[in-house]
This record gives sequence, structure tokens and C-alpha cells, in this order.
Amino acid sequence: MAYDLIVVGASWGGLHALGRLLDHLPDELDVPVVVVQHRGPDTLGGALAASLRRHTRRPVREVEDKDPLERGSVYLAPPDYHLLVEDGGFALSLDERVRYARPSVDVLFESAADAYGPGVIGVILTGANDDGAAGLRRIAERGGVAIVQEPATAEIRVMPDAALAATEAVVLPLERIGPYVADLCRPGVRT
Repeated sequence: MAYDLIVVGASWGGLHALGRLLDHLPDELDVPVVVVQHRGPDTLGGALAASLRRHTRRPVREVEDKDPLERGSVYLAPPDYHLLVEDGGFALSLDERVRYARPSVDVLFESAADAYGPGVIGVILTGANDDGAAGLRRIAERGGVAIVQEPATAEIRVMPDAALAATEAVVLPLERIGPYVADLCRPGVRT
């Protein structure tokens, strides 16, 4: 199975978890990675991207409305905007908060599942609410792969626990998620 997109959701403790995920995700893997990290509307733009660039040689940047989706890049939802994936690109939205969050993991995951179906790998990392559980369920229902950080290895386990309650998923400790995703994306590997 060829995968088109890797979507990742994180909240409390996410900066560390995202850095570790990128540390363990081979740079030669060219599937785009799209990230929602919960952060407040007053968060300094660009700070998350600058921090994550230390963990990968891939380009890392915040999405702007109508940006195209390019292989080999890491995309971040900007503060206070929902990020939606459309076929071949992105859209930003100021719609109401979902699960108290904007950007919302559910909004990203559901739009990715609707646009790419079985071509999506969804990853839920550490966090303090249940945002992402419904979106990960949608990814699994559309034939994509659902992965959840082992709750015991999460800084805050509420988000992984909620995702596991919502759908069956592959459960891995943080340091094994990147290699597992890379193995899935190798030609000839099927789930």
C-alpha cells in the first residue's frame, strides 16, 4: 500500500514527543507529515517550526491557506486556525473550537481521511483532552492506519487513552512509532 499522508496530533507534552518522533522518522521517507500541536492563539508563530527543525533535515513550516501539499515536508497548523487537508493542498479555517482547541486534531484527521481514505496514517501522541479520538476513528473507518502512543510513555495519557477507546489502533512506545511508520511506507509492505 502506498501512503499519501502522515497526520499527527499532540497536545500537552507534544513538543518533546514530536521531536522524538521526527528523530526516529528516516529523512529519506518522502511522505508528507502534517501536524496539529495544540497551542494558544497568542503563541509566537514560527517557534514550533524552528524547534522541530533541529530533529529533521526535512523542510518544516507552518501552513498558509491554499498551500500545496509537497512530498518530503513537515507541515504545522498555525496557532488559532483549524488545518484541513484537501486533495493536493491545505485550507485554514476560523470555525469554532473543537474540544476547546483551534487547531483541532479531529478537524485535520477527518479532512485527511475524507480526502485520502486508505492512504492516510494517523498518529495520536501525548495530550490532556480527547481531541483526535473521533478523527483517528474516521481514518481507521476509511481504511487508513491508526497509531497511538503507548499511554504509559505519554507525558499526559488522556489523548492516547481516548483514541484507544474510540478505535482499534497499533499501540507503540514513542521511540518505535517513527520506525514503524517508515516500515509501513516501504514499497511492498501491506497492513
